[in-house]
Amino acid sequence: MTRPIEALIHTDALQNNLARARAAASGARVWAVVKANAYGHGIAAVYDALKAADGFALLDVAEAEQVRALGWRGPILLLEGCFDARDLDACSRLDVWHVVHRREQIEWLAAHKTHVPHHVFLKLNSGMNRLGFAPAAYRAAWLRLDALPQVDRIGLVTHLADADAAVDAGSDGASEDPHALPPSVARQVERFEAATAELPGERSLANSAATLRFAASHPAVRGDWVRPGIMLYGSSPDHPAHGSAAWGLEPAMSLRSQLIACQDVAAGEAVGYGSTFRSERPMRIGVVACGYADGYPRVAPGGNGAATPVLVDGVRTRLVGRVSMDMLAVDLGPVPGAHVGSEVTLWGRATSGAVLPIDEVAAAAGTLGYELMCARAPRVPTRVVP
Repeated sequence: MTRPIEALIHTDALQNNLARARAAASGARVWAVVKANAYGHGIAAVYDALKAADGFALLDVAEAEQVRALGWRGPILLLEGCFDARDLDACSRLDVWHVVHRREQIEWLAAHKTHVPHHVFLKLNSGMNRLGFAPAAYRAAWLRLDALPQVDRIGLVTHLADADAAVDAGSDGASEDPHALPPSVARQVERFEAATAELPGERSLANSAATLRFAASHPAVRGDWVRPGIMLYGSSPDHPAHGSAAWGLEPAMSLRSQLIACQDVAAGEAVGYGSTFRSERPMRIGVVACGYADGYPRVAPGGNGAATPVLVDGVRTRLVGRVSMDMLAVDLGPVPGAHVGSEVTLWGRATSGAVLPIDEVAAAAGTLGYELMCARAPRVPTRVVP
């Protein structure tokens, strides 16, 4: 029998989440961000559900080739641009748009021999300090690109560092307005508007958090293109301030397994390596076919204090003991009818319809839903379901 663990990719959730992005940014076009192999979901697995987007944004030429091979004929954007001058040949061949964020990329274009002029997005470093031209150098970079026969159109792009940040409550103590711009975001938007003033070209600023929080009420943030990523996969970009359900998002991945053993544990007995959990009373535990070699976080707490949530037969319970390479243990107290073969949902949607948001599991482990999605191991089989 095959080991009973799998990752289910829910096409209905992907479609719902894409629709939420489009509704939040009405009037803008939508890039479906599928970098990192669609945040660990698999580009091929999500393609049919996301092909209603206006374009696909991704990391490199290999991912662009995969999307073209799946049949996509619309826009594709390389979010970090070309890593080497040779990538420009692939961009010409595949008709791929690409970000330009440093001087060398402009010089590669100037030396590039092509009959197909390129569509580029010139990136401004508006305050995140990762990629992009400084505001003082931005206009000169635009003029240099505009003078090149190898360049057809120039879009304008930046990335917001704190779109998920909280806004202080008002002086009257009222709760924060999630749609108000945090000061750091307002500064970045101001820098972008100043640097791009009177320059033609489509604009793109909004990631998932900015799309959900600001696109509807702040046209300058909405721009012409939004770039939803994590929200497409059902994770809240500003958790814990807002859960995924608050934004109308549904989990696109469910990591499910089964109980492969049950044990009765006497009071005072330990469970797992290092004896990090010790039972305070007689209890029944279940052993699950899932461990850190499957991508489940080894650091997920399962001690006698705060513990990581798990669903068994759709009922919420907790992790007990340390996560092993191939197994972990759960408390069966809340699920007295559980038995070998009972369904275990590590995150996502149980067969019963109960949902365990990946953000809750990630928060318990001190990380983000992004990391858990991307860390799922290749040995865990994927099944695409409606």
